[in-house]
Amino acid sequence: MSDAATEPAGEPRRLKFPTAFTVLAIVLLVVWIASFVIPSGRYEVDPQTGGPRPGTYRELPSCGTATGDELCVDKSLEAQFSQLWTAPPNGLYGIENDRGRVGADEAGLLYGSARIFLFVLAVGAFITMTMRTGAIQTGIGRLALRFRNTGSLLVVTLMLVFALGGTTYGMWEETLGFFALLVPLVLALGYDRLVAVAMIFFGAGTGTLASTVNPFATGVASDAAGISVGDGIALRVVMWVVLVSTAIAYVLWYCRRIRSDPSRSIVGISSADAEQARELVSDVPPLTRAQQLILVVFALAFAIMIYGFVPWDDVMDTVFGAEWPLPTFSTFYFEQASTLFLVFAVIIGLIARFGEAELVNTIISGAGEFLGAALIIVFARAITVVMKNAYVTDTILYWMEDTVSGTPSSVFAVVAMVVNLPIAFLVPSSSGHAALVMPILAPLADFAGVPRSLSVTAYQTASGMVNYITPTAAVVMGGLALAKVGYDRYLRFALPLVGLIFVNSCVLLAVGTALS
Repeated sequence: MSDAATEPAGEPRRLKFPTAFTVLAIVLLVVWIASFVIPSGRYEVDPQTGGPRPGTYRELPSCGTATGDELCVDKSLEAQFSQLWTAPPNGLYGIENDRGRVGADEAGLLYGSARIFLFVLAVGAFITMTMRTGAIQTGIGRLALRFRNTGSLLVVTLMLVFALGGTTYGMWEETLGFFALLVPLVLALGYDRLVAVAMIFFGAGTGTLASTVNPFATGVASDAAGISVGDGIALRVVMWVVLVSTAIAYVLWYCRRIRSDPSRSIVGISSADAEQARELVSDVPPLTRAQQLILVVFALAFAIMIYGFVPWDDVMDTVFGAEWPLPTFSTFYFEQASTLFLVFAVIIGLIARFGEAELVNTIISGAGEFLGAALIIVFARAITVVMKNAYVTDTILYWMEDTVSGTPSSVFAVVAMVVNLPIAFLVPSSSGHAALVMPILAPLADFAGVPRSLSVTAYQTASGMVNYITPTAAVVMGGLALAKVGYDRYLRFALPLVGLIFVNSCVLLAVGTALS
């Protein structure tokens, strides 16, 4: 029955916040319209750093007024409309411009979201296959019974694990694989779907914001700034402790609030969610031997994924000045992780003794269930494509350079963080953001008389803070789609915490500047 059919006669229909697809479509249109107003421009590229060369920004002429072979931007309505029309497929496949195909370390745009798109579908097939065996439901039920009276302990433990992953190797995109697992777990503990989202976003996200040795954020930024990863690590460790503690305390406060009074849940606990929670914790049967083996294989797949993503050699060299003693994968990224989950989905199906047809159909249906989240990721990337094609990102970077220049040393780090916020919105990739801004931000720190490490910390703080909530972040919109949490409800929960983290970050950066 439709919602309209259940509304009392004569009452006007309440306006509802649009879905994630509509939100992204609106943002895409706004950014596209802004590209007509914001001047197009670019910096010269430093061949050594791969980033922009300070002081070389120039506005690009319209192709109607360009002379010779100089780079120009076609601002005609026909050309701009074509860019908008092709933005979603280019968000999947990537784009090419005068610098060639944009890579992960240039301007923050990967080759497209195809690799993450396939990764989400593979995770869907893997999770669905495991759930079809009943192993996850039974395992979560047993876990929920064990932590039924100490759910807060489990929340703290998991958030700390995610935060450690964030600070050491930038755990973010790969968290998409955990939503389908944590949502039923938190429901069984008496919480709502938003708690699962908060554990992941504010665990891994806060860890990434306060990265200590993360090679994709701190490493790239430090290298572009001409300093070592260890420079400024003391301040970043303090930030990690303070900000992660703040995030955990906020999530625990919300958990206690809704457990004592479920009506205070921001997202609400539907009858279906309540029924699922009751089923998970009532009359939980013991795990069969096959299910036990399936859960071992299930955990092994995630362990291999995490081990593959962590750059162990870089982490060991930074922290201990030594090499990682164990073998690592020569190449491991989303392509390899996707194959990993597909292979392990087949292994689990074989353990459960599924026939060939059932095994294949389960993989297909599982991927189909996650298709919506995968498409949202494509739309999020399309926004970055529009910015890149219009050459307005460098213009905003130039405005940032102009704002930070001449800033007093006492407030340099705070101002640098604030002016990096719009860049973080336009360039969701932490490594791309670092490669873009650090060649400019680091010399400005010299002029302000503060260590370059403060500029690194300011950049990554802004990048991490925006990535909590920005609709241009594929993880945010994809994760919310997987958890079935509305973007407006998430913002209602997240914005007060983001405000707290912003204030704490300003204080910590100011103290760090004073002590430098």
